[in-house]
Amino acid sequence: MAIGDLPIFTALRDRMQWHQTRQTLLAENVANAETPGYEGRDLKPYAFSDHLTRSRASVSTVTTNARHFSVGGSAADAYGAKRMNNFEVTPKGNGVTLEEEMMKVTTNQMDYQAVTTLYSRSMRLVRIALGKQG
Repeated sequence: MAIGDLPIFTALRDRMQWHQTRQTLLAENVANAETPGYEGRDLKPYAFSDHLTRSRASVSTVTTNARHFSVGGSAADAYGAKRMNNFEVTPKGNGVTLEEEMMKVTTNQMDYQAVTTLYSRSMRLVRIALGKQG
């Protein structure tokens, strides 16, 4: 197994992909802020527990003692786009507020930077632990 295939690294990569997808949707919302009738979209919140449920679903265990527990679960749905709850609608029927979208973009960017930093530092720690400098 490669270092990058460890479950924590695949979870972090999945989280980075989620942030990239959300950035695309937020950019579409900003670009269509003046489009009549446009309804903004956003992704449902990302949860590491969903990723862990998906990764554990392929693990099969054998219960050899009544006090043991089995690891399993149902496959979680992939993250998907949803309509935003718009409280403010312009006369054109557009529900996108630029200020809110820019706040979401900034928050998404900061979260993405945090995940990439965690990923790179964790990868460096594993390499040091294996005796490979870098």
